[in-house]
Amino acid sequence: MIEVKGLYKSYGKTEVLCDANLRVGDGDVFGLVGINGAGKSTLLRLLSGVLRADSGQILFDGEDVYENEKVKKDIFFLPDDPYYTVNLTGNGQAAFYKNFYPFDGEVFKRFMETFRLNPDKPIRNFSKGMKRQLFISLALACKPKYLFLDEAFDGLDPLARLEFKRGLIDLQEQGSSVVIASHSLRELEDICDSFALLDGHSVKAYGKIEGELSKLSKFQLVFERNVEREDLPFECLHFEKTGRVIRVVVRGDAEKTRELIASMDPLIVDEIPMDFEDMFLYEVGERGYLK
Repeated sequence: MIEVKGLYKSYGKTEVLCDANLRVGDGDVFGLVGINGAGKSTLLRLLSGVLRADSGQILFDGEDVYENEKVKKDIFFLPDDPYYTVNLTGNGQAAFYKNFYPFDGEVFKRFMETFRLNPDKPIRNFSKGMKRQLFISLALACKPKYLFLDEAFDGLDPLARLEFKRGLIDLQEQGSSVVIASHSLRELEDICDSFALLDGHSVKAYGKIEGELSKLSKFQLVFERNVEREDLPFECLHFEKTGRVIRVVVRGDAEKTRELIASMDPLIVDEIPMDFEDMFLYEVGERGYLK
């Protein structure tokens, strides 16, 4: 289990994370979301022990990660732009990782064949998407206890994304915990059990995706009379009006909201399913970023 407690991190006078708190359970696939500059990459570097927090704790089964080789040997961190030496091939990178991880050559071979990559080719000659596929193959073959991925789906075509998600599920079934920072929210919803939303230098919300989605409801309403936001007998996370058609997003008891809507005698009431991307947009929009 990973526990983040009261985490603070700044670069000079620029505050990046402030009193961040979250927990990643064993075997979780955990999505880390937020707008650009929210601190996702910094948090991944802190989790992997690359950076040291100004204050607070990051504990792996009760042990601090920073400068702790016992913990770090179980971590694989794949940044958005991974480092490799100029003449290194895919097989050369695999040989390097074999010194540190329980590397599974068959897994590496299978994904290289799936992605149609030549492991003897210098990495510098790969396209951005091919490099991403190579390092994903390496990460999955290393079978770490903790896998941290920054913008994991960037540069992958739909087929590669599908194979990648299958590989992550296989890794999860072996007991590994995966933390993925990504803007591909629909991809995260497919595979993640839990999530954290970084906003305003802190963790604004985190928990089980299914549980958090159940707290939000979206309705499309049509009234015969003119209705404004202040006329509604409940508070809206989001209010949008086009003519007599109103769309609202409400946090709380959906049944209670339905009763309050019915008391206003609407002509039409449609309840619209919410997804993870909707939740992100409305939660962040609440702070005014999307206005």
